[in-house]
Amino acid sequence: MSSIGKLMKQAGRIQRQIEDVQTQLAARTIEVSSGGGAVKVVARCDGTLSSIKIDPQALNPADAQIVEEMLITAINNALGQAKEISNTEMAKVTQGFNIPGLI
Repeated sequence: MSSIGKLMKQAGRIQRQIEDVQTQLAARTIEVSSGGGAVKVVARCDGTLSSIKIDPQALNPADAQIVEEMLITAINNALGQAKEISNTEMAKVTQGFNIPGLI
């Protein structure tokens, strides 16, 4: 088999592996809380949010700005952790196969 044929076969295999990992990441979740557990955020490792839970005791109208800040903190932490997991899993698939722009 020619070098280009081997390269194309390897690229196809890696593409299938990437698709499998992306499917697995979409199902994997991270739960993060802020404000001592007043706000809980669940994010999928594909970079999307799954749920946001707010303790009803944290919903005092006078505390709206604090709750908003806790939400931002929890969401950013959840998405950051999810992205780390995604990057780690994708690196496992593409290890040793470095084509700029592939991912």
